Order: sequence, then C-alpha cells, then structure tokens
Amino acid sequence: MGNLQYTNLASEANNEDALAQLALDVRWSWNHSTDELWQRLNPELWDLTHNPWIVLQTVSRERLESVTSDAGFQSLLGELRQAQQNEREQATWFRQSYAKSSLKTVAYFSMEYMLSEALPIYSGGLGNVAGDQLKAAHDLGVPVIGVGLLYQQGYFRQQIDENGNQIALYPFNDPGQLPIKPLRDENGDWLRITLRMPDFSLWLRTWEVHVGRRKLYLLDTNDPANLPEHRGIASELYGGGPDLRFRQELVLGIGGWRLLRALGIQPEVCHLNEGHAAFAVLERARSYMDDTGQPFAVALAVTRAGNLFTTHTPVEAGFDRFSEDMMRPFFSWYARERVRIPFQDLMALGRLNPGDASEPFNMAYLAIRGSGAVNGVSRLHGQVSRKLFEPLFPRWPAEEIPVGYVTNGVHMPTWDSAEADRLWTATCGIKPWRGDLQKVEETIRQADDAALWRLRTDGRKALVEYIRKRCARQAAGQGGSAQQIAEAGRIFDPGTLTLGFARRFAAYKRPTLLLHDPERLMRILTNAQRPVQLVLAGKAHPADETGKAMIRAWTDFIRRAGPQSHVAFLSDYDMLLTEQLAGGVDVWVNTPRRPWEASGTSGMKVLVNGGLNLSELDGWWVEAYAPEVGWAIGDGNEHGDDPAWDAAEAETLYEIIETQIVPEFYTRDQDGIPKRWAARMRESMARLTPQFSAHRTVREYTDRHYVPAAEAYMQRAAEGGKLGAAVAAWQANLARHWQEVRFGPLKVERQDGALAFEVVVYPGALDPSAIGVELFADGADEPLRVPMDRGGKVDGNGFLYSARTPAARNADDFTARVVPYHPGAPVPLEASRILWQK
Repeated sequence: MGNLQYTNLASEANNEDALAQLALDVRWSWNHSTDELWQRLNPELWDLTHNPWIVLQTVSRERLESVTSDAGFQSLLGELRQAQQNEREQATWFRQSYAKSSLKTVAYFSMEYMLSEALPIYSGGLGNVAGDQLKAAHDLGVPVIGVGLLYQQGYFRQQIDENGNQIALYPFNDPGQLPIKPLRDENGDWLRITLRMPDFSLWLRTWEVHVGRRKLYLLDTNDPANLPEHRGIASELYGGGPDLRFRQELVLGIGGWRLLRALGIQPEVCHLNEGHAAFAVLERARSYMDDTGQPFAVALAVTRAGNLFTTHTPVEAGFDRFSEDMMRPFFSWYARERVRIPFQDLMALGRLNPGDASEPFNMAYLAIRGSGAVNGVSRLHGQVSRKLFEPLFPRWPAEEIPVGYVTNGVHMPTWDSAEADRLWTATCGIKPWRGDLQKVEETIRQADDAALWRLRTDGRKALVEYIRKRCARQAAGQGGSAQQIAEAGRIFDPGTLTLGFARRFAAYKRPTLLLHDPERLMRILTNAQRPVQLVLAGKAHPADETGKAMIRAWTDFIRRAGPQSHVAFLSDYDMLLTEQLAGGVDVWVNTPRRPWEASGTSGMKVLVNGGLNLSELDGWWVEAYAPEVGWAIGDGNEHGDDPAWDAAEAETLYEIIETQIVPEFYTRDQDGIPKRWAARMRESMARLTPQFSAHRTVREYTDRHYVPAAEAYMQRAAEGGKLGAAVAAWQANLARHWQEVRFGPLKVERQDGALAFEVVVYPGALDPSAIGVELFADGADEPLRVPMDRGGKVDGNGFLYSARTPAARNADDFTARVVPYHPGAPVPLEASRILWQK
C-alpha cells in the first residue's frame, strides 16, 4: 500500500520536474538519500562530479525515460519528495524556542560559501563556516538567508607537475551546470540589480540556491550589458589586486543589500561574516533613510543595533584596506547623493584617525562602527581580536574591548562518512544534531569498542581505496610510466595507522614542520612492526611563493623516498577530498603558529568519524584539548617565528607519535581491538562532537546575538526611529562636550569594615544622565566595576558621586572613571570615550 501511495505521488508530477527540484536543492550534499537516483541515471558521472544537476543535464532523453519508468525508481522518487515535504512541515528548534520572537530574517553576508564541490565558490575556512552554518540553520529552522557572489572561475584548481610545482588552473564555472537558477521578478524577467556609478551603471545578475528551507542569493557581474572590464569583477575568488577586491566587496555589500530590497526582504539582523561585506552597513542605513527620511546619523544608530560582525582575522595585516583614491570615484558620489554626508565623514568610519587623509579605509573598522555586536571565532581568537581592536577604544582596558566570541563548529551531517552515519543513527537515533546535544553526548558513550573500531577500520579502508585511485590518476596526469601508475595504485595499507594533514599551505600553518628531521620521519613511517602512513593535501595561494615551495618540499621528500615512503600528496584539495580524508584518517595533524589560527575547522571534521587530533594549542583546540581526547603540542604561549621553537615543537611531534600514538594504536586485545584507542575515540566523539558542531554554533548565535539584535533593532526603529534618534543625539553631545568633563578630588574612608569613596565630577555641558561614574579595579579573572551613585550638586556645576566596597581590597587598588551612559546603547562599542581620575 505504501509503495502504491508513493508511486501515485510521483506520477502526479512530471518526473523531470520532480528530479529538478531535488537536484536544485543542495540538501543532497549532506543528506545522501537521493544518491541512488543519480547513480542510476549515470553512475560514472555521479562518481566523478557528485553534482546531480550535471547528471540531470547530461543524461539522454532515452536513458531518462528508461530509468524513470521503472517502478522502483518511481517509488523511490515519491518517497524522497514526500520526505522533503514532511521535513519542511516539521516543527523546528527555532519555532519551538522562539515562537514569539521578533526575529523573522537574518541576512548572512559572506564572500564565499562551501556547500558542495558541485558549487565551487569557496576557498577554505571562511566558506566552510558560512556553508556549514547555513546548513545548520536549515536543520534548526533559524531564518537565515545567505548573500554572496557567483564567481566565473571560483578559486583556482590545483595541479602538481612532475617536479612538484603547483600549477593554478581556472576552469570556467558554467552557470548552466551549477545547482543554481536565475532569480525572476513577478513578470518572469531575470532580476538584475543596478549599481549606479558616477559615469556608468554596473548590472548585476542574480541567482538562487536552495539549501533545504534556507536560500542563498548570489550576484555576478558577467552581464552582457556591462563593459568588458566590468564583466570580470566577479571572475575569481581572492584573485587580482586591491582594486578587484574593492569592486567585489562593493558588489557584495551594496549590491547584496539592494538585492534583498528588490526581493521585498527586510531583515531585522545583518550578519557580516568578515569585513568583506561591511559596505552593507552603509547601504542598510541608506535604505532606512529612504524609508523614514531620517538623516544618516540616526539611520546608522538605528540599523547598527541589528548588525553583527564576525571577524576571522588573527593578524592586523589581514584586514582589507582601500586607499582614498580607490574609494573616491564611487563613494564621493555615494556620500553626497545617497547618504548625504561629506565624503571625509564617510571615510572617517573606516579610519583610526579621521583627520589623516593618508590613512586607508579599513573594512573591519567600518564593520565595528556599524555593528551592535562583534565576535571572534574561538575563545583565544576573541582575546587576540581585543588586542587588534584596542586602538579603536583608547584607554579602555584590554578585557573591556567589546569583542566576544562564538567558537566555530562544523555541520556534522556533511562531514560524517556513511559508516559513521550508521553508527550515530543506531546509537543516538535519526537526525541527532537537531535535538538535545547533551543527549548526544550521553548516548554515544554507549557504543562498544567493537563498533567504534569497526568504524575506524571501515573508514580507513575506504580512504586507502580512494587514495590509490587518486594517486594513480595523478601519476597518469604527470606522464608517469605504466609501472609508476601501477605502483601509485598500490600505495598505502588499510591496516596501517594513518595520519592526515590538509589545509592551505601558508607559512604560519607550518606545513613542513614534520619535515624538520626527514630521516627521523622516515624511520617513523617505515617501522616494520608498527608502520605509519601520512596523507597530505593543500593549496598555496598562486602569489605565495613560500607556500608553493613548501609543497615542493613534500613532493621532493616523496620522490626521494620512492614508492615505499608511506606518504602521499593529493592534489586539488577541495570539499570532496576533505570528506574522504575526514572519514578515513586516524589522526588529524595541525601545526599552526600560535595565535594565528583564528579557529580552524579541519580537525573538527574528523570528530564525527572517530578521528583524533594532534594539534598545536591554538584556535578551537585550546578549548577542546584534554589528555583523554587527543594530543597537543605547544606551551600555550606565543613564540613568533622563532626557528628554535619550531625545532622544539617538531621534536615534540615526533616524540608524541613515536611514544604515545603508535603504541596506543597497535596495542590490541585478544579480539584485535586497541582498547585505549577505542576509549579515546569514545571520549572525543562524546565530548567534542556536540561541542564543535555547527548546530551548537548557530544556536549560540541565535540565543546570544540574532534574537537580541532583532529586538534591539525593533526598539530603535519604533516610532519612526525615536530611540535611534536619541542615541544619535547622545553620541553627538558626547563628541561636542566630552572634553569639558573633569574630576574633583577623590576621598576614601574606612567605615564599618568597608571602604567609602566620594568624588566630585564636573560634566560640563553634558547632562549628568549621559555619563556614568565607576570605581575600577583589576581582577584575577575579570575587572571589578563598582557603579557610583550620583548625589546632589556641589561646587557650582559639580555632582557628588559615592560608593562603598568591602575592605578586602586596598583603597589604592581602585580608580574612579567616567564612561558614557545610555540605557539603550552598549558602551564602549557605541561610545568609546573614557576619563580616568588621575
């Protein structure tokens, strides 16, 4: 009866339309229930591309009719369509948790999205975060929509020649073969957005990607109406120079917000995933000006409450900066005609010193000055970011710089292998990540040693098969002999301990740290009784000669060692390769130079598959590491690029592998199971997988940022922006009169076991309600802040402030200070002035 129902359901609609709906929803990139459909249509093409839309576009009419007429295929298609419909109707975490919330839409802006290898508009970590969070938003029902760019070439594809040199290739992204479709207006016309420049118009084509319940909107500049030089603005990700980057970010921020307006979407929250999208701050404020007639200062005060800025940059040099000469052609006109402020006032939003005409425009500064909250992407990165942004908040203690953190996570259903998915489902139930993550931790602990070890054995075997095919193909592509191709197809052993290292090849990631002592590494790898094998992958930016030299160092090592080296370098590191590595390696190795790894996500992907981590105490691993779940190098301090420290950490790496990892892996019980290894797997999976899942991350963003930001924006926007206008007036008064504020003498007495403080403060022309007076003392964990109560007027224009504190601290520990105060504004984010009592 069930099959008949599904068959009838499938037969009600055209098979092609039904298949197209499934193929254009990239939910298949993590929910593999549709894989069988595409395999039956064209198994070879599916295996090579994992792109259902290409399969559907390529298959012949005869083949399509033959396969889809099969009763079994019809039944499966009907089941999948029904499951898709059922999922859309199910109650979600967000609906259950925030049924009455004012949050209806979060617009998430990012330069890249890693959703699938079938949509190559990503490079690495930033896109990984964006794609995984969009998928988790689907799972949880959080109303996020993505905004990004459709690149004609995307990031480069990598080929390694016979000498170990990286060759950058730029294949064209044919939109007709990507799982996207043009956006249409109500008349069926292709929706195009116009950016009016002083001397020309830039036309932006728009596209739509379905990510389950969520959507990703993409813009591209390859419109025939554009000048030839402008059609290539969205040509490649992170290519070209500053001028191309400036234009891309103009398209993303200004064009992206205009696209939302054209679609009738009015987000309460705008999430800027890195400073690339910061121009959206300006366009959002301009849109509010158009809607309400308010001036720019009020529009910015209103809209910034609904903006969130996430920084991923661990070094000050990593922020995008644009010269005044680059900014002027568009923004002098934009400032005058659109937001109606002087051009230099607009430039000041991106400068540390507003009066310095030689200072470039910093996109991160604009993002901070246009957002109601700022966060880093790990606990350590939050600390690093507070130091980076200290100049924007002069004289404020480092711990009070307004940058928090939300540690990244990965979308576990995307990165789990088929074997891992079966284990998690059997142990924790269907779709465990959408429910109570604490329950996931409790239930996975019930998995027995045999099941855990079987997961690792199966995963490693699948990876070895994949490596052999890939290496044989690489050898053939490099013009290898028949013998070399055959040898490449036999490398690695499914029973050997397998280490993985794959990431962008950049100096700070120290990808050659394991090569510090090549002879010792070779002894570890080729130990006859307890061998180790190492698989590597990664790209160097085409302009990074140091990174490319590091790739050559590894390929030289492999070539010298010969086919028995137990090392393989897999070219063209992409999402599909990442999935294979994450599912198969036993230990993921990560060696960044602390604190330059803002978070890192590559090591998180192995958790769900029972993989373990050997990593520097940097980024996410600082929060994750415990002796029961993996291994760590580093002492928790920064050592710069000291060669002696690099050498010491290389020695530590070798020692941990030799004396801890290898013995634990190969010490087996009577059933052939390494009991200690299985226990470590269990603890890692139970403790870390929920903690570093994108579902936890998106929940945290929703609880701590999205919902509060939506409420703050709505409050400021109410009554025509009344509260926003009050905040803007308060800020203007602070700017005009702060220099008039001064202290009188501070008095302190010991009274009944307490310290009684009194101080006179002269606010000048400021209303005393616009400031707050506090006692401040450094603390071991966090500073102590004691508000002082305002008393009567004294000595003309002065006011007496008083406070009592326990006498446990010395009076000399405390300093009085004046800070801006407004009940509806976060300080110091929206008012960074501060006055300390001398």
